Amino acid sequence: MQSLNPSWGSIDKSIVRIAAPPGLGLVHHRSSPSRLSVKCVDSANAGETRNEWQSCCAILASKVTSLQQDSKNHYTGVAGVASVNDDKTLELVPVNGARAGAKSSLALPKPLSLANFSATPLHGSQLRVAYRGVPGAYSETAAGKAYPKCEAIPCDQFEIAFQAVEHYLADRAVIPVENSHGGSIHRNYDLLLRHRLPIVGEVQLPVHHCLVALPGVRIEHLTRIISHPQALSQCENTLTKLGLKAARESFDDTAGAAEYIATNNLRDTAAIASSRAAELYGLQILANGIQDDSSNFTRFVVLSREPIIPRSDRPFKTSIAFAQEKGTNTLFKVLSSFAFRNINLMKIESRPHRYLPIKVADGGAKHFEYMFYVDFEASMAEERAQNAMAEVQEFTYFLRVLGSYPMDMTPWKPANAIEES
Repeated sequence: MQSLNPSWGSIDKSIVRIAAPPGLGLVHHRSSPSRLSVKCVDSANAGETRNEWQSCCAILASKVTSLQQDSKNHYTGVAGVASVNDDKTLELVPVNGARAGAKSSLALPKPLSLANFSATPLHGSQLRVAYRGVPGAYSETAAGKAYPKCEAIPCDQFEIAFQAVEHYLADRAVIPVENSHGGSIHRNYDLLLRHRLPIVGEVQLPVHHCLVALPGVRIEHLTRIISHPQALSQCENTLTKLGLKAARESFDDTAGAAEYIATNNLRDTAAIASSRAAELYGLQILANGIQDDSSNFTRFVVLSREPIIPRSDRPFKTSIAFAQEKGTNTLFKVLSSFAFRNINLMKIESRPHRYLPIKVADGGAKHFEYMFYVDFEASMAEERAQNAMAEVQEFTYFLRVLGSYPMDMTPWKPANAIEES
């Protein structure tokens, strides 16, 4: 079906039924200007002819004038770029009196799942950014830093965030790829190769962990602490200094752990999460800034369906992946392609080739085949970068440019300093 005209962004989208394969459809339900939910429905009652569909669109379009007037009174988020940490961040999901009582998790947008991909919806007027987790996750904060006026769409898996962009449920995805404490997130590097979504930007986010629990809970009464494994490891020394002997249990997501405590009214359990997650789910902060390293950063990449046009008037970074040809000095030749052109390498990492892990050499010897990931400080608009890539291609049997994108030049500031400011 052909897409509607550009006035789609002003049409009443409180409930819109999208054309889909027989028997299935997608319903977009917007209970507030900052909240979107998507689900599959039975299309048995939908109009079966093109004329009926156009008639429905005409009826919706007749409400444009009044809706545009009403939209001026809706929540539009905080203007400008907010703080890069959880305090003073863009409120992608508005918080209304969460301290007085926990905000019902039923009122927050639910993460997308595979059930949401039965059809391709039409574009809206607001930029939609997919992230993995629930509201209050650090990925949501990263999405707000990258696009301050975006509509953040939670997803229950990293794979779903990629697919949300591919299926036009989102315009961008913000995905963590490495942490200064925990290193690379290899799962997401594998997904970058599996999906054809170019990197169009990056976000470097200082991580500020808090120990959060239900109001009235005392720290000495805790019997367990739940959070993402990385968060637990990043706070272990501080938790020990606090004298906490509570059991540590892994959870899928930091904000999800906070939501779990609030939903199940667990008074013997605390979570390691952001201060924003504590505010969203009505929890109190027992200890603030409990990360062992105050310079704890997570790097996120921004994905899109189309690459951006590289420029040379500001600092750019280019990410590539390659597998080298057979030879003992091949890697040296590849790296020399950058060194001879004075191109700074910012990251180089090797991993066993996912689909060809073992290679049999002459004489029957077996050895690992590796995939290399490289970030270098140059734009593909520069001639030196183009020449370097042409030379690299001579020594590799697989080469992909994952993206050439602007570097995040936000001044460095420790998470603790952000909390105090």
